[in-house]
This record gives sequence, structure tokens and C-alpha cells, in this order.
Amino acid sequence: DTVGTFEMAKTVAKRKLFTAIHKHYSIEEWRNFASNSSAEVLKNIAVSTGTGEEDSQKVSQILSEFPQINFICVDVANGYSEHFVNFVQKMRKNHPKKVIIAGNVVSPEMTEQLILSGADIIKIGIGPGSVCTTRKQTGVGYPQLSCILECADAAHGLGGLVMSDGGCTCPGDFSKAFGAGADFVMSGGIFSGHDETSGEIIIEDGKQYKLFYGMSSDTAMKKYHGGVAEYRSSEGKTVKIPYKGPLLNTI
Repeated sequence: DTVGTFEMAKTVAKRKLFTAIHKHYSIEEWRNFASNSSAEVLKNIAVSTGTGEEDSQKVSQILSEFPQINFICVDVANGYSEHFVNFVQKMRKNHPKKVIIAGNVVSPEMTEQLILSGADIIKIGIGPGSVCTTRKQTGVGYPQLSCILECADAAHGLGGLVMSDGGCTCPGDFSKAFGAGADFVMSGGIFSGHDETSGEIIIEDGKQYKLFYGMSSDTAMKKYHGGVAEYRSSEGKTVKIPYKGPLLNTI
């Protein structure tokens, strides 16, 4: 939620880059943003959503008020559930002309399942993010380059596309992802030190930092859900990113 911001969307659209807006903005915040944004910005964003009934209703309301938004990002940490597949099918039925991004998964079989269920772009990656500890905490995940190679091949065979999500720490990582067959590359941490993100600014030893955290971390869970449930562990961490100023100075 610190990187998929409205401010980020307005800035990166100037470079023809795309933003998946985080799913915690209110309807009123969406109205204020969309009513004051250019067509160029609105065509380069996705409405992100969870898989609950309230999430579905929120997506429908946003898209009904702003039909020029063409992308939906169905975003969960681990897409291996019947409920997730059913929700993707529901999104396709409710929004037949929109482009649906869905994930995250790491296997060719699940990539194919989601495409056959109505998704256009499959988000690939469980555990590669800089603040994600899922692989360590749960043993779930797959090396990113390997899963891009396998999932891209599966998706392209059905006419679908894949988006590599997570693990980019330098420009070369983007090149590797595209070289492995990714059609899109998603990144968060590499942008997180800039003005357009909503991370808190802290000062230590005279230096400025911005906080960046995973959405399954203690920080995010306390912010949106009152804490981490007793039956599970935190699968993310909070880190300090050196403050870097305006994003356009970098990209």
C-alpha cells in the first residue's frame, strides 16, 4: 500500500508505466483521484481487489462510475484455492470486456487454470519480494526465473500473458524477467524510497529513510486487520529504504 498509490500512478504514467492501485483506498478517494486524472493516467492503472463479496461490490462501483478504467487486478498472496478460481470466473462474468490480471501462482498448471477461468494476465511469484518472508516462514514458493520460464510457456500456449511479480533489485533483474518470457514485470521495493510513495519518513543519524513493508507483515496486518491471526505467522517484514526524492529524477 506504500507503492501502489494514486501519486505513483500520476507520475509513472508520464513514462508509459502501469500502476496496480492498492486495494485499501475508499470509494470517495477513488472518486477524487479519477475525477482529477487525465485519460493517460486512467488507461494505465488497474483496480486491485481481494476476493470477498465486499471487494467485488467495490470493484463494480468504481468501474461503473469510471468505465474508462480497463484493468482489474485480482490480488492474493497464494492463488492455489478453489475460492480464488471461482472469484476469477465471477469477475469475468461481471466484467466481460475488462482485462483481468490474477495471481499469484508459480506453476504452469495453475497458470493454465486461471486463463481457462477467464484471466488475461497471470501474476507469477510467491516469495521473491524484498520484504516477503513466505518462503522462509511457510516453505511455499519457487525460484522466480524458473517459474517465469515455465508459466510463460504455459500461458502463451493458451494465448494468455504473464506478469513477473517481485524480486527486482536492479535494472538487470527486469531484463532477466523479460528474457525468461514475462510480458510485464511488477516491482515495489525499487520505487519505495521516493516522494510518491506513502511510506513513513524517519530520520536516523541525520539520514532520511522511508518505511516499506510486505502486506502480510506485522505492520500491514495491524494496520488493516488488527494484528496477525493466532493460527499463522507474519510473512513479511518492514525495512528502511534510503530516501531518494522525486521519482522522475530516477526513471
